[in-house]
Amino acid sequence: MHDKTRNANQKGVENGITRRSFLGTTLAGGAALLAGKSDVIFGADRPTFSNMATNPTFTLGGDLTVNRLGFGAMRITGQGIWGWPPDRQNALKILRRAVELGVNLIDTADAYGPDTSELLIAQALHPYPSGLVIATKGGLTRPGPSQWVPNGRPEHLKQAVEGSLKRLRLERIDLYQLHAVDSKVPIEESVGALKQMQDTGKIRHVGLSNVEPHEIARARKIVPIVSVQNQYNIEDRDSENVLVYCEKEGLGFLPWFPIGGGGGLKPENPLNAAAKAHGVSVVQVALAWLLERSPVMLPIPGTASLAHLEENVAAAKLKLSPQEWKAIDSIPA
Repeated sequence: MHDKTRNANQKGVENGITRRSFLGTTLAGGAALLAGKSDVIFGADRPTFSNMATNPTFTLGGDLTVNRLGFGAMRITGQGIWGWPPDRQNALKILRRAVELGVNLIDTADAYGPDTSELLIAQALHPYPSGLVIATKGGLTRPGPSQWVPNGRPEHLKQAVEGSLKRLRLERIDLYQLHAVDSKVPIEESVGALKQMQDTGKIRHVGLSNVEPHEIARARKIVPIVSVQNQYNIEDRDSENVLVYCEKEGLGFLPWFPIGGGGGLKPENPLNAAAKAHGVSVVQVALAWLLERSPVMLPIPGTASLAHLEENVAAAKLKLSPQEWKAIDSIPA
């Protein structure tokens, strides 16, 4: 697996790319809407324009139906994804507002804070509304701010599951994801520990993060896998092979850092043109492009701003024309 993917979480947090810098390189706008259905052909025969934003939901593992645009709860923590946020009440408002807006998939991890993201989710939303899926992760440890160290040892992962259950005030975690593959531990041993926790009823479904197709295949020999979470956006499509694998196998694909950074885009780029045409922001266009990219795509944009949260959620109903989608898709990755 590429070092780029292995270190993806560190790079996504540390590179300083924010919504502000993304918008600064492409321009901004207002708000928007959309809906529909899919005629996507999977794999190599997939058409250039997938027209996928019309199918608003996806079912994980055959029994967890979620709205395809979720919420990533990494950035409700402190600077460097470390400690408590400067305004805890704002973080709680964001979580509650996300659910009010129809988000029913919230992605977090024990490493976010560490622990604080999960604690805030429980404080804001417990007892959880029916149908809300809390997806968390374990397997990355935090020696300090902006530092991420893999630990895929079975004993650590079992402890991590127990810790997340306690912080989230859950008896069972709907989706538990291996946050990263530990090069010192065979993936079979790591997911084997998660299968044991699944067998005891503490995990409902298992997912993977920052992996390659061959690692997914190896993991699936040990435990059913329902989702994969890799970095993916307009500018970074190194995980295209993973996305294709997920399409073929019916696995959910959760792209983290979904809006990219806008680096190197010219002012007249197709993202900006579509944003102007629809009177929306380029962030919304970037999210709409992802939703139309594949029927298994489940973007989880995160934010510490209520205004940005509402803007992100509105992107689920933004419809790009086939010409706009193809022009954006042709941006070099």
